[in-house]
Amino acid sequence: MIMRNGIAMGKSCMSALAVATMTMAANFTPVHAGTLSAEQSLGEALFFDTSLSKNGTQACGSCHSPSVAFTDPDKSNPTSKGDNPFLFGNRNTPTVAYAAYSPEFGFDANEGLWVGGQFLDGRANGLQAQAKGPFLNLVEMGNSSRAAVILKLKNGSNAEAFKSVYGANIFDTPYKAYEKLATAIASYEKSGEVSPFTSKFDYVNKGQATYTIGEARGLKLFNDPMKGNCAACHISTASDDGTPALFTDFTYDNIGIPKNLNSDFLTNPAQFNPDGLNFVDLGLGGIVGDESLYGAFKVSTLRNIALTGPYGHNGWFDSLEDVIDFYATRDVKPVCTSVMLSSSAAVAAGCWPAAEFADQMNTDELGNLPLNKWEKISIAKFLGTLTDGYQPGGIPEPSTWALMIMGFSGIGARIRRRGRKLIHNGANA
Repeated sequence: MIMRNGIAMGKSCMSALAVATMTMAANFTPVHAGTLSAEQSLGEALFFDTSLSKNGTQACGSCHSPSVAFTDPDKSNPTSKGDNPFLFGNRNTPTVAYAAYSPEFGFDANEGLWVGGQFLDGRANGLQAQAKGPFLNLVEMGNSSRAAVILKLKNGSNAEAFKSVYGANIFDTPYKAYEKLATAIASYEKSGEVSPFTSKFDYVNKGQATYTIGEARGLKLFNDPMKGNCAACHISTASDDGTPALFTDFTYDNIGIPKNLNSDFLTNPAQFNPDGLNFVDLGLGGIVGDESLYGAFKVSTLRNIALTGPYGHNGWFDSLEDVIDFYATRDVKPVCTSVMLSSSAAVAAGCWPAAEFADQMNTDELGNLPLNKWEKISIAKFLGTLTDGYQPGGIPEPSTWALMIMGFSGIGARIRRRGRKLIHNGANA
């Protein structure tokens, strides 16, 4: 979480007005699930087409599975395996869900901040640019060229659908076909199947569900600038154009995450990681050439956050509870003497490892938050309401169980009193 006041800006947090304006700049009308256009249906098929990788084992959907909110379903490693299962990426797989709402990457002169884009460092302007990258990434899908990808597509099961959408001669120009491949995938990623807005949070806002006591308390703490202050950058209100809350302001921040020495990427062969254990991820700073932004990564949406672990750009955090505790106590607990600890081990030891880029991390708005154990638990409970696929109705909410029990007890008491009265009246008849 990035925790700042949504009204009084922090050093890398946008004002609510600026975010609303940017959301409108990236505005589109998402198609609801079940009503995909021909291009979106094609994009969906291509998104899950493993034949487009070098060895035929990897698709976009391999690391962005709908079963876990379009993140990696394999939670056994902090980063994802590639088409070659012995190679690993250097970053934790971000969710594709709601990525379509991110504006194009750029510097906002009024706010003095870099905003938007795709990937955790913003290096791709938009969804189409992002979709071109993994096919040619030697660790991810392993293809040597655009032409190699298009040849696989031409000879694959989706060739006829591709020609149906983009023309019978589309394969005559591989460069153009590669552009359309990315266009189709981006089109699918803009659909309501990827960004459905079907969480409990959404149904509560529509008056069709009710928070439990703990969830309601968590939301209040989440928004409170004197407590969690999470909503400062993970904005919890709808945009001016009516887009439901996206729980991000699309900016970048260095929150002081330690280096993950348990990352499998560090042991990749030198061809894929020439720096070995000395590898450092510069984040946004490496993209824009600004040392002050080393270690800054995109503020991720908190939608579906309960499903998308491990957390952090390098997957260092084992659990959402660890992340919350880190935000609250990063500058309070001592520095761990061991650099090999996972987040859960650090929590057990009562310490935090040093930040990978300590000089650049945000020290103004997190690290020492006035949250007790129960308040952290409440925030985690609220974050659980951001998971899509919630079904309103049916089994009553836990917060109403006590009231129901009390109500049923009252009904039972009235029935018993009525029965005793009838017996008494009968005895006196």
